Amino acid sequence: MPYSNLITEEYVKIEVFKTKEACATAAADMASEILKQTIAAKARASFIVATGASQFDFMKTLTQKDGIEWHKTTMYHLDEYIGFTEDHPASFRRYLKERLVDVVHPGTVHFIQGEAADPAAECRRVSDIISQDTIDVAFVGIGENGHLAFNDPPADFDTELPYIVVKLDDACRKQQMGEGWFASLEEVPNTAISMSIQQIMKSAAIICTVPDKRKARAVKQCFEGAISPMYPASILRKHPKAFVYLDEDAASLLSQQR
Repeated sequence: MPYSNLITEEYVKIEVFKTKEACATAAADMASEILKQTIAAKARASFIVATGASQFDFMKTLTQKDGIEWHKTTMYHLDEYIGFTEDHPASFRRYLKERLVDVVHPGTVHFIQGEAADPAAECRRVSDIISQDTIDVAFVGIGENGHLAFNDPPADFDTELPYIVVKLDDACRKQQMGEGWFASLEEVPNTAISMSIQQIMKSAAIICTVPDKRKARAVKQCFEGAISPMYPASILRKHPKAFVYLDEDAASLLSQQR
């Protein structure tokens, strides 16, 4: 059911659904339509895709959609741990290969090489690639600390570099352990390469899928608090075509319910 704009001068469109499955289905429906319409209009579509446990249902549903000419798409990787090879169990490249790339076979895939000897040079490499493209849609989530990609608070809202090296805060690292990607906090890396806030916001459309009770506090901060680097995903409220899909658990702390 529709959830009205929280502040009228902002653009965000929020919908709340009873279950996380219904939330994922609605998000995948919108994602599918954007991809199909873009390919019909431009003969190709470029998209950004997030990872994490919150995206399981969305990604599974999207990859089962009929009529998407995936071979006409270009996929960009949102973030990756520094020092990880793609066969590491927690690697986001592995996640994307298993759940998307090897399932639907996008025409072109641009992965971040987390094991690159020089992370700054790797940032420049992938930045050069994405700078030559127009991103039609970004599929993202929100972290328990409000992060967008691996831009933890306080996020850099100003840098125009497409990819940057970031330090992961304790809340972010605990989330990764809590989701089962690591056996202990010590195993979670301290640094990663992440797409920047400004680069994500350059996407023509953004679909943000956020299920689960553990995200409720971040959802409230990002959509009812200040637009601030301390709540990185709050910046989505300034995007003219951002669609946020919540289940009732994730929306449970919002003051305006429908």
